Amino acid sequence: MDPQQRRPETARAPPVGEPGGDISSIFIAFGVFAAIAALVMFPSSLVHQVPEGHVGAYWRGGALLNIITEPGFHLKLPFITNYEPVQVTLQTDQVKDIPCGTKGGVMITFEKIEVVNRLRKDFVFDTLLNYGVNYDNTWIYDKIHHEINQFCSSHSLQQVYIDIFDQIDERMKEALQADCTRYAPGIEIISVRVTKPKIPESVRRNFEQMEEERTKVLIAIEKQRVAEKEAETKKIMAISEAEKNANVSMIHMQQKLTEKDSSRREADIENQMYLDRQKSLADADYYRVLKEAEANKLKLTPEFLELKFIDAIARNTKIFFGDKVPNMVLDQRLLGNFLNHSTKDKDGNLEMSTDT
Repeated sequence: MDPQQRRPETARAPPVGEPGGDISSIFIAFGVFAAIAALVMFPSSLVHQVPEGHVGAYWRGGALLNIITEPGFHLKLPFITNYEPVQVTLQTDQVKDIPCGTKGGVMITFEKIEVVNRLRKDFVFDTLLNYGVNYDNTWIYDKIHHEINQFCSSHSLQQVYIDIFDQIDERMKEALQADCTRYAPGIEIISVRVTKPKIPESVRRNFEQMEEERTKVLIAIEKQRVAEKEAETKKIMAISEAEKNANVSMIHMQQKLTEKDSSRREADIENQMYLDRQKSLADADYYRVLKEAEANKLKLTPEFLELKFIDAIARNTKIFFGDKVPNMVLDQRLLGNFLNHSTKDKDGNLEMSTDT
């Protein structure tokens, strides 16, 4: 082993009172005094505070220490250990004034692009070790410039400014996150917001005129569509009104037909009742006449007829003047001749026969 390496082990402190021992004591006392003075005059060099939403990272002699502290008060060696707070919550980085050239050679400028990102706490040490405290310069600011230029160079001004402008946010987010996941996995890209780029004034006026013409065409198309809708609505209303009137007329006609049918049925019933009543009356008359005929057949005997004849003669009061009273009533032969000359018909009715 080299004697120079063993010298610190064999060296002994000079005894008190010797010149070497006095100098060491002086240096030690001076160091203690300097530390106390630094603590009194510069308390922040020894005690520091890590704010909420951050973690503390430490360097000693330029080397990153594998020490990450949580929010709160902490101690460090003054003038030897350096400290930096590192944000681990959501933060927004603004990348401004990004020039790029389109596929057609037109130069445009994106005034501002905002990138919402976050550094995961468990990847703070690896990220700082590889890319330093300003890791976002490499993976956000420089990367945005690169991706925007790549995008513009492969698309025309019409596409960048109008057609696919709404897709730039998502494409930038995917591109940033892909590289961060591969090379700096602790960086998480939440969202990207891209503002409308600035284009040359002449080109902008052309776009405005095109947009005005397009707006006029859209207005004309919309007016035509509204007119067609109004015409269709009127047609539907007219058809509905006609159908309603037809339905009302049909209902009225059906009502009238129902009334007529009811009246006809009522008349038929009345006629049938009248016929039935007349038939009943006729049947009653026929029955009465038939019964009267039967009764007359039974009671029209010669004796009854003689009685009736005598009764009729008796009621025929007449005054005769002369010396002789007619003896017709008293003449029985006359009554017998009357009965003998009377005949009966088939139905039993008496008929008078006359001699010619």
